Amino acid sequence: MSEYNHNSFEPKWQKYWQDNNIYKVDIDKSKPKYYTLDMFPYPSGAGLHVGHPMGYIASDIVSRYKRLKGFNVLHPMGFDSFGLPAEQYAIETGQHPAITTEQNISTFKSQMNKIGFSFDWSREVQTSSPEYYRWTQWIFEQLFNAYYDKDENKAKDIAELVKHFEANGSEGINAECDDDATVFTAEDWKGYSDSEKATILLQYRLTFLSEAMVNWCPALGTVLANDEVKDGVSERGGHPVERKKMKQWMMRITAYADRLLGNLDRLDWSDALKEMQRNWIGKSIGCELDFKVADSDITLTAFTTRVDTVYGVTYVVLAPEHELIPTLTTDAQKEAVEKYVEEAKNRSERDRQSDVKTVSGVFTGSYVINPLTGEKVQLWIADYVLSGYGTGVVMAVPSSDDRDFRFANHFDLPIIRVIEGTEDMEDPTQVKKGKMINSGFLNGLDSDEAIKVAIDKLVESGQGKAKVNFRIRDAVFSRQRYWGEPVPVYFDENDSPQLVPDQQLPLNLPEVENYLPTPEGDPPLGNAKDWKFDDKFGYELTTMPGWAGSSWYFLRYMDPQNKEAFVSKEAVEYWNQVDLYVGGTEHATGHLLYSRFWNMFLFDMGFIGHEEPFQRIVNQGMIQGRSNFVYRVKGTNQFVSYGLRKDYDVQPLYVDVNIVNNDELDTEKFKEWRKDYADAEFILEDGKYMCGHVVEKMSKSKYNVVNPDVVIEKYGADTLRLYEMFLGPIEQSKPWSMQGIDGVWKFLRKMWRLFYNDQGQLVVTDGKATPEELKILHKTIKKAGEDMESLSLNTTVPAFMVCVNELASVKCHKKEVLEQLLIILSPFAPHIAEELWHEALGHEDSVILASFPEFDASLLVEASHTYPVSINGKMRVKIDLPMDISQEEAKEAVFANEVVKKWVEDKPIKKFIFVPKRIVNVVV
Repeated sequence: MSEYNHNSFEPKWQKYWQDNNIYKVDIDKSKPKYYTLDMFPYPSGAGLHVGHPMGYIASDIVSRYKRLKGFNVLHPMGFDSFGLPAEQYAIETGQHPAITTEQNISTFKSQMNKIGFSFDWSREVQTSSPEYYRWTQWIFEQLFNAYYDKDENKAKDIAELVKHFEANGSEGINAECDDDATVFTAEDWKGYSDSEKATILLQYRLTFLSEAMVNWCPALGTVLANDEVKDGVSERGGHPVERKKMKQWMMRITAYADRLLGNLDRLDWSDALKEMQRNWIGKSIGCELDFKVADSDITLTAFTTRVDTVYGVTYVVLAPEHELIPTLTTDAQKEAVEKYVEEAKNRSERDRQSDVKTVSGVFTGSYVINPLTGEKVQLWIADYVLSGYGTGVVMAVPSSDDRDFRFANHFDLPIIRVIEGTEDMEDPTQVKKGKMINSGFLNGLDSDEAIKVAIDKLVESGQGKAKVNFRIRDAVFSRQRYWGEPVPVYFDENDSPQLVPDQQLPLNLPEVENYLPTPEGDPPLGNAKDWKFDDKFGYELTTMPGWAGSSWYFLRYMDPQNKEAFVSKEAVEYWNQVDLYVGGTEHATGHLLYSRFWNMFLFDMGFIGHEEPFQRIVNQGMIQGRSNFVYRVKGTNQFVSYGLRKDYDVQPLYVDVNIVNNDELDTEKFKEWRKDYADAEFILEDGKYMCGHVVEKMSKSKYNVVNPDVVIEKYGADTLRLYEMFLGPIEQSKPWSMQGIDGVWKFLRKMWRLFYNDQGQLVVTDGKATPEELKILHKTIKKAGEDMESLSLNTTVPAFMVCVNELASVKCHKKEVLEQLLIILSPFAPHIAEELWHEALGHEDSVILASFPEFDASLLVEASHTYPVSINGKMRVKIDLPMDISQEEAKEAVFANEVVKKWVEDKPIKKFIFVPKRIVNVVV
């Protein structure tokens, strides 16, 4: 073959890999294992664009490299196939979500195969498959049948808790449970009905039913997690979201908060990712203290980490959801409070936490008593206080908290500066108004000491207690939608939740005629006909959230066909933790936390042997789109080129980047693109129509989505793979541009020329490699190996280019060199490597079965150094001298040189300067 033509061999090798199960992997205890994982993709109808494969390409390169290094590599792929988009499409068209999902998966797999990924497709899992979600339901049931023992710091079987209740009642139990858990004796327990016992056990179970404030999206007809809401609207679709109290299934992830936090220190994750989880978990060590409501027998309990500042409290704030607001609101303030609460409750917790600029609140009309000073302070409501964090009550100290300070300033509330002893009592300059008071018994103590002393005093007086709080909340597990895993629960005659027996799993998703909620307001599963347990008890009508199936899929990949267990002991012991997980930071506070939670639980219960699922995580950046604009003269169908746009009154419009080449518009294709542009006229500059551009997120609405299939058709999968890595470090975001892709394609053509000449003749020889050729090769072996270990893949591509250029310059066509070059290149460009490995070098087995070459450091040791020789200050000649030559030997060699002899002649030598590995100077 005379020319490099990717279309002639890339499909051939993709079929070869598939037909011969080249990437199929089984347990092989004779080899070390390596588990590479990509974040579970959702199969959207739009398919992949060029930004999606970046992380997959990086993990594929590492997987191929590890195979070459002798590892038994697990590199699976599957699909997070439950989700809202398919359900929304079903609502609009009536088509079952399973049909849409299957079509989308087929598109994704086709695109992935064209890129040449080394996935073991025999291990594919889909969360919407009953064979898979049977085990998601099983894990739910294990959580239902477990509680968290705080003394042993692990989950245990609920049956052990029942035994304790039978013997001791609730006394002596140190377990994670509801704040208002029932207190009872052993005799009480024995006298309780089954329904009463079930209610008490729900106060301890790791998955339980509870009334909770949730993010309700009426347009989508479902509850959304905090990370699915942004700026008061749903991330998907931008629909309004309101806060609403509903009965929900919950997961007691808070039981694991300390472990989720503590384990971060031993994980190979980026500091930024760890910090995101630390902030989300939000551990605070502090104190709960009581504020008695003036002229009332009600007491409000606030949580604070700075109890030493209690002297500076000038008002107290309630979360808008606090249940005592109606009681605590005076008649004069009732209208204002009701209006504010209605507005505030519809903002998500995420928005309320992140919004540090907006100041809003309302006075209840009531006052509370400062437990240390005895002074009355106003009781307010503000949405910067969260009902789920602490107690939903905050003591405000404007002199030491920025948000409290801005709130006090805005509403003209007092600001008190706490001082010590007889310090000057002049009005402090850092506070706009207010007074100073003496901090009394806290005088002279540093902050940590003061906090401890203050807590002790409040505990002693019965007005407070030490407390550890977490910002993380128990996870809402219910979704009011159809396309999700059915919760394996039915409700008995007492309306108590009961588990579907294990042997009856999976509880299959029933057929429904309507994917909308029922006329009575029940979730879509309420539309199912005759869907009852034992034909008499109603099933749970909500489905599981999207994160359920993705919280354990990495375990199922280890043993996907197992019908007896979610994973066998042998498989999980062998594959163990994920060694490398590649994905985006957008899942830091959702999927990654939930996965760690479920993994820890399964570890506690003895089902798996590792506590953490992902040892190393690399967050890939985003490949951004390069949007293009045309400029229409307002009121016309004329379009003016970018450089002339300021001379006209124009309207910039997005244009499809696929009809733009290096910012030059193909005007004929533009006319064909949309009917209303068919008669478009163009005002050109230098005979061309040039477009404007901007770098931003890829989006169909901006017409800047580039389909990888189009790039592969023109340049090939190997070029796409190399180019995406060449764009920049894997962790950084970078703009997509076709302007540099030609260089990568030309590199592959140049490498082809090392094997075939212009006439298509094979030019590979069996000669022995020269030291210079081996030096070029081993320099690249070293660089490529180090880069693939560290994932510095953007610097490997230039190293390959330099290597090929240097081999071409010395006219190296030796099999000894080219064979090893193909092996180290194959993780990046597997198709051309496979083609040349077989057709040019004559191998019968796949290049993936080869061994990565060992780097020989001795080949890079320089045998000689080229010295510039200056005579009387002018460089006259360069001489190669051995690296270990002495000064006397160098002098002898220099004066034996014919050029030196000519310039020196018979003149006396005044000075001879020899600087090893630098220069030679001769003065005559």
